[in-house]
Amino acid sequence: MNRKAALTSVVAVAAVAAIAFAGWIASLPATPEAGAPAVPAAAELEAALARLKPPKRERPLIAVIGINDATETTDYLMPYGILRRADVADVVALSTEPGPVTLYPALRVEADATVAEFDGRHPEGADYVIVPAMSRDDDPAVLLWLRDQAAKGAVIVGVCAGAKVVGAAGLLAGKKATTHWFYREELFRESPAAIQVADRRIVVDDGVATTTGITASMPMAITLIAAIAGRSKADSVAGELGLAHWDARHDSSAFKLTRPFALTVLGNVLKFWDRDRLGIALEPAVDEVSLALVADAWSRTYRSRAFTFAPDSGARRSRNGLRLLPDRVATTWSADRDLSPIGEGRPVEILDRTLLRISARYGAPTAHVVAMQLEYPKRLGQEGRRTTARSLAVAPLLPQRR
Repeated sequence: MNRKAALTSVVAVAAVAAIAFAGWIASLPATPEAGAPAVPAAAELEAALARLKPPKRERPLIAVIGINDATETTDYLMPYGILRRADVADVVALSTEPGPVTLYPALRVEADATVAEFDGRHPEGADYVIVPAMSRDDDPAVLLWLRDQAAKGAVIVGVCAGAKVVGAAGLLAGKKATTHWFYREELFRESPAAIQVADRRIVVDDGVATTTGITASMPMAITLIAAIAGRSKADSVAGELGLAHWDARHDSSAFKLTRPFALTVLGNVLKFWDRDRLGIALEPAVDEVSLALVADAWSRTYRSRAFTFAPDSGARRSRNGLRLLPDRVATTWSADRDLSPIGEGRPVEILDRTLLRISARYGAPTAHVVAMQLEYPKRLGQEGRRTTARSLAVAPLLPQRR
């Protein structure tokens, strides 16, 4: 084939692909209608709290498990930070192997221990195991360890797409469950014996709990606090976080792939020459929940990536003792790309401000894309109007690698 014929073939294939992609976008639904989710009955919450009572210890032991090469940022850091803040349990962050844990889409940390070290110290197992979303659902070390912990009586909590990992371990058979909206079909296709529950941010069954998207790890952690230490303690911590309510209310139909999503993400991806590398000064005692929300949100715009920086490569202790590693060694960052400081406000308020800043920088549709990746149903103020996450464009939860 001569060069002209080869070029003609490439152009033809590209044209067919473009037509097919355009057809796919056109087939997507428009923005879903907003709706007010019903508040679950009090009896439902009481039943959930009863199922989540500490199975072994008066002061429970909670393990947050992650793989070293790609564990979701907020899924890993938010439960750890909230539960440590509450001080109602002993909480440890685990990795499958020695060395740093690279979180996606942003941040790096040093776990408190490996799973092998944890097993040596606690042969009887944990009371609760938090399972974040991971870049793969079938890591052999994770699946084996989860089965072992479940056999020892631990309650397994799949946060966001971490439910897929729990399902891959065979722990959802015959159990009611949910997950991040983008992975619902996949979860129940791969775990056909699981029972799908809609319109609930948190679903608790015997020995296992699951949640919807990333920000649902916040009410899930508060629910665990209530099960361990009572409703009053849970309400107090929720207030410190800025969380208006922590029940399981949710409108599942509001979170779906839409035409506005596809067009927004496509437009942002095509601006590949205009990517912002944003910096966050890694200060000692930074609140890990707020840091995770800010770094995660800015790294999901398809226009930017957040990096932490510090004057040296040494680890910094977070507010609740986790060792955070800077991505870059630097004393300053370009002023127009520096997200520092994170701020001292409540984490929910910091997330709201972050979404407003994303809107100001890249436009309201991009802020909506981020909010929907986080499956964040709270109202956002945009350009003088009020809009809910149910009216936002939708983006898939994908690891955006460095």
